[in-house]
Amino acid sequence: MIFQADQDYILENHAVRLRPLVLTDSEYLEPFAASEPELWRFSLISAADSGMESYINHAIRARNDGKEYAFIVFDKRQGKYAGSTRFYDIQTSADNVQLGFTWYGKDFQGTGLNKHCKYLMLEFAFEVLKVRRVEFRADNDNKRSIAAMTSIGCTVEGILRSNGYKADGKRRDSIILSILSEEWYATVKSALLEKLL
Repeated sequence: MIFQADQDYILENHAVRLRPLVLTDSEYLEPFAASEPELWRFSLISAADSGMESYINHAIRARNDGKEYAFIVFDKRQGKYAGSTRFYDIQTSADNVQLGFTWYGKDFQGTGLNKHCKYLMLEFAFEVLKVRRVEFRADNDNKRSIAAMTSIGCTVEGILRSNGYKADGKRRDSIILSILSEEWYATVKSALLEKLL
């Protein structure tokens, strides 16, 4: 896998555009932190607590360290910024990456936007970066997120019990899901493409 943290990767199709998250994007995303506290209920890093600038600064530092790569999501159909998503736990030597820290404002949920984002990111991961495995994690209580991941073709691998903290300080169990490169090419890509609106 060849991943360059200093490269400006832009992923887009007719419905969505993902571009690298930058500090000035706080003006587009701060309203979500201020007025939609439910977005952060299952998040490991809550912008509602620390503010969007701090959230974005963390993402930029992680990108500079080669550990993460965060995007801002622009919904072309609504003509508005919708949220954010990222690659993280980038393991170049093992050709693995995790996809997550995904959130969208409530007006963008259930619109098909997430499937477009995931398609573009998976296509990029498997076909450009040539990763062998994309992993997904979520709080095991976050049924909406788990349903979204299984609907795009993820396979459930198991549960990590009490492996971290929720934003409210309570312990959480994390569900682990994944897609392998051979699964992407065999079935997942075509099945997900058919679901795009």
